Amino acid sequence: MHVGYGAVFQNPNNQLTDREVWRNELRLAEMAEPLGFDSVWAIEHHFDDYTMCPDPVQFLTYMAGRTKTAKLGSMVIVLPWHDPIRVAEQVSMLDHVSNGRFILGIGRGLARIEYEGFRLDQNEGRAHFVEYAELLLDALEKGYMEGGLHTKQPRREIRPFPFKSFRGRSYAAAVSPDSSPIMAKLGVGLLVIPQKPWDAVKKDFEVYHESWKQYHGNTPAPKPLSGGLVFVDENKDRAEEMAMKWLSANYRTVVKHYEMTAEHFGTHKSYESYRMITKYIGKHGVDAAAEDFAKLMPWGTPDQVLEKLSTVKTMIDAEGFMLNFSYAGMPYDEAERNLKLFSKSVLPEVKKWQTEPLKDPAEFDARQYIESVNDPRG
Repeated sequence: MHVGYGAVFQNPNNQLTDREVWRNELRLAEMAEPLGFDSVWAIEHHFDDYTMCPDPVQFLTYMAGRTKTAKLGSMVIVLPWHDPIRVAEQVSMLDHVSNGRFILGIGRGLARIEYEGFRLDQNEGRAHFVEYAELLLDALEKGYMEGGLHTKQPRREIRPFPFKSFRGRSYAAAVSPDSSPIMAKLGVGLLVIPQKPWDAVKKDFEVYHESWKQYHGNTPAPKPLSGGLVFVDENKDRAEEMAMKWLSANYRTVVKHYEMTAEHFGTHKSYESYRMITKYIGKHGVDAAAEDFAKLMPWGTPDQVLEKLSTVKTMIDAEGFMLNFSYAGMPYDEAERNLKLFSKSVLPEVKKWQTEPLKDPAEFDARQYIESVNDPRG
């Protein structure tokens, strides 16, 4: 079983300086490979204290130089906020720097503060995501990018040329139910960001599997990766008390960043399904919603965490996890204790679970590849 470490760089209510947060988060991320984690992941967010990593590729490039074998994953690069040809160049460059260790994760974004901050119309978010994703994924296989209804990209080569295929190591976040068929058509695996009951997630996967078979005629590859916020403690009572404290606090940062209780939330085109969150919070209150969110996460004693991770694995047939151990302003000595206890008492057992290994594509034949790119017939 593949187990990755996720860095989130949160500074809720500006408790520390951003410099302190970054120094501590880098310190924890650099522990991941020596502690036995298989990968390091970064999340893209902008403009507030929710998650201060505006450029996951830049962070992962740094981590490429600080690690030897760990894979490097983006969860996610938010495509509508970028020029797709620049993303293709960055992805190819990072893959060269890391010797083919990059795992591509993409998404479309949700927060108004970010769309408006980039001067973009959120109503066009899905359309731009689909177009940019098609351009990006195609460019990483062909070595050049061309076309797009809105992009109108003139044909240009991606240099350095991608040297390995990204088929089988490209994923996308799909939270809303109507996203699953889109991701299946794109031919990408799913990154699961736990936000709703696992039974509902399982139903989304049924749609995804049906759509994948329709478009590709086989079973999805790769299988999904699941995120999660972990809190583990040897003492059962302390584990529950601290988990509910920090996981609930994290949920409040989510509500604040995405403005989930605001009238505008879930009203943009193709974001309508998110309106259910606003209705749920309005009916049950933030405290109850936060508690429900916490219950989705793997927390408890080592045995309890193992049981919860096993349930997720079985529920969605996951082949890996992307786990966060420092969030919501948790003191860094607590985060480090949390991380080290997991690596000692949980990680070795999880890694024994049998799954298909993450894809490691063979390199392209460099000369033949370059000749095919330069062939005027395409």
